[in-house]
Amino acid sequence: MDILIVAATEMEIKPLLARTGGLGFDHLITGVGMTATTYALTRRLQHNHYDFVLQAGVGGSYGQNFGLGDVVFVNSDQFGDLGAEDHEDYLDIFEMGLLAGDTPPFSDRALLAPLVTMHEKIDLPRVKGLTVNTVSGNARTIQRRIEKYGCIIESMEGAAFHYVCLHENVPFAQVRAISNFVIPRDRSQWKMKEAIINLNDWLIAFLQSTA
Repeated sequence: MDILIVAATEMEIKPLLARTGGLGFDHLITGVGMTATTYALTRRLQHNHYDFVLQAGVGGSYGQNFGLGDVVFVNSDQFGDLGAEDHEDYLDIFEMGLLAGDTPPFSDRALLAPLVTMHEKIDLPRVKGLTVNTVSGNARTIQRRIEKYGCIIESMEGAAFHYVCLHENVPFAQVRAISNFVIPRDRSQWKMKEAIINLNDWLIAFLQSTA
């Protein structure tokens, strides 16, 4: 089986890359953010065939339903800041009437990962993700995004990854380890090292199960 592991930065999957022997996968470092992810992944998929594409990374968690370092399966993602400010309100592209909520590849404004057999090997909690260009760092933004989207995980690439895979009709999944809670920015509370270790331990076990 041809598997592509996608990450925004090498740091996020560095322990995995140090153990390539016998795991049988290809990898792609896209760069940070939606634009870089869309370009790099589209280019790769148009020139190479894969049976399954897995995005792996870290992310923030809205609320504390999960602990720092926990690994989750983001099976639904959406864009969180693609729209317009309307005085004190925020309107996304669907509310602005620029796009219908079920315009492919969207389903009720979200980008869902269609269930495939490989998902049976991903024994992780399934959560909703929100993808933004500017990560949440103040109380007002955080509260607005929680109330509007009800998502659990925040990242800078997830929805772009889903969007490309859905258009290219390739089976996919997004897996993230929680490095921080989405609160007013305080890097002293982040657990990046622990999140990366747990993410890569899971990735290695997953790839071994598919070998």
